[in-house]
Amino acid sequence: MTRPMPATLLAAALFALAAAAHAAPPAKAVATVNGKPIPQSRVDTMMAAQLAQGQTDTPQLRNAIREDLVRRELIAQEAERKAYDKKPDVVSQMALTRQNVLIGAYLQDYVKSHPVTDDMLKAEYETLRKTLGDKEYKTRHILVDGEDEAKAIIAKLKAGEKFEELAKQSKDPGSRERGGDLGWANQAAYVKPFSDAMVALEKGKVTETPVRSQFGWHILQLEDTREMKAPPLDEIKPQLTQRMQQQMIEKHVLDLQAKAKVE
Repeated sequence: MTRPMPATLLAAALFALAAAAHAAPPAKAVATVNGKPIPQSRVDTMMAAQLAQGQTDTPQLRNAIREDLVRRELIAQEAERKAYDKKPDVVSQMALTRQNVLIGAYLQDYVKSHPVTDDMLKAEYETLRKTLGDKEYKTRHILVDGEDEAKAIIAKLKAGEKFEELAKQSKDPGSRERGGDLGWANQAAYVKPFSDAMVALEKGKVTETPVRSQFGWHILQLEDTREMKAPPLDEIKPQLTQRMQQQMIEKHVLDLQAKAKVE
């Protein structure tokens, strides 16, 4: 059975369709193709999409859109003449497209009616700062499958063997060839058992006991630390706003799903 799309991906995929969902009411036709008018509202909808991508509203662009709509209408009419609109797979795709536009329009209005306020942004910013911490850590690790294997490596380290050499046994391909080096990162970059052990280490020390995570058993070595200065809120405000909007949409979709009768 196909798994449903996660709410976060659903929101991200459909939110971009919102701008095209609010077409203007039908007005005068910009062209007539075989007796069928093309309403001005279609030009307006396509123009809105172009403007959202950074284009400039010019007579040349509007004319190009008109010509594109004429070509579309010609092909669509021919497709209907040959009954493509009756084919089951085409009918299904058309239904999904209609649904996507409806969802995009709904989500756009939902975000407008549930704005992310400055107070909400400040609170989220402070939460992120606390999560990230005020330090970065330069760490090495060796990852193995079993606890006994990890303990044996720790014993070898205590006996004077080099961490970089023993790291060749690690099952982490990303760091194995670099002597286990993970580079600089803050504590939020790692799973909790790993980060808890890392922040508790003294510089230059190795964990006395193996650290277990969902990936296996780790031996950590803390090489160095440095202060980390978070970017100011104004610098990341657009990205943070988008993140919070996506979180709101995800929660709303999950709420709808919880209330729905799905069989």
